[in-house]
Amino acid sequence: MAAYLVGQITVKDDKLWQEYVSGVAESLAPFEANIIFRGKRDKVLAGSHAYNLVVVIEFADLSTLDNWFNSEKYQSLIPIRDRAANVAITSYQA
Repeated sequence: MAAYLVGQITVKDDKLWQEYVSGVAESLAPFEANIIFRGKRDKVLAGSHAYNLVVVIEFADLSTLDNWFNSEKYQSLIPIRDRAANVAITSYQA
């Protein structure tokens, strides 16, 4: 059953963020993940929401998503991510 990662983002350092995004793209390849959507928030229609960017990534299943997240390559990107942006990452199963 497909699984989805949703990243909600507010960038603090554009240069570092681009370095992180490039690294993520490389890290996803062995896991056959697909970036479904990347976008910039237009407006909040209800409630409150602190982030202005979003990414949705599809994985074959939750196990594959977890294996990617815990992979050596992705884990090595976390310090860059944390310096580059405020990020909330959640996973969902279809």
